[in-house]
Amino acid sequence: MMDDAELLLRGILLGLAVAAPVGPIGVLCIQRCLAGGFWAGFSGGIGTAVADAVYAALAAAGFAALAGVTGPVQDWLRWGGAALIAWLGWRAMTARPATQGAAAQAAVTPAMAPPLRLLVVTFLLTMSNPTTILSFAALFAALGLAAGAPLHASVAAVAGVFAGSLLWWAILSGTVSLLRQRISDESRHWINRIAGFALIAFAVALIV
Repeated sequence: MMDDAELLLRGILLGLAVAAPVGPIGVLCIQRCLAGGFWAGFSGGIGTAVADAVYAALAAAGFAALAGVTGPVQDWLRWGGAALIAWLGWRAMTARPATQGAAAQAAVTPAMAPPLRLLVVTFLLTMSNPTTILSFAALFAALGLAAGAPLHASVAAVAGVFAGSLLWWAILSGTVSLLRQRISDESRHWINRIAGFALIAFAVALIV
């Protein structure tokens, strides 16, 4: 068994690996970050990181078997998640893009409600895929963390997953925030359309 420091480090790498692939939440956070700045996008990453940590904790606690016996529930969750993603995609496509002046003002005085709402939405979207438990169960097994592992070892690994996921979203949101002032208003308009189309495509892919 690895020591807690090594488990924490490997958990961080796992968190980065799980969060990095660009999916619907990544597209959504990029679009929101372009419109409202760092916190507007990073808040979505926080919701995803919390959900990843929840599923990682369930996997470490030995609840992976539940993912195999909740077929009807998984179907409802998948359809619900797809509907929410499609709605967000439509909103992105039809939203008026933030102008450079409005974006600069938002960076100085960010609104609290939209980031908090995005945090909740991304948490629910991530939690709508219970088979994620199986992924973490396989990853933890590779770390030697089978069910019944010492509590301190599981805590270290789960904390690492949360930190790694959060680190990825901080990097992504920070990079987009640095570039957003260089993007013209016309480009923002097309980015909104492309992001909305991508979200709707992800929603369709979930149910076919």
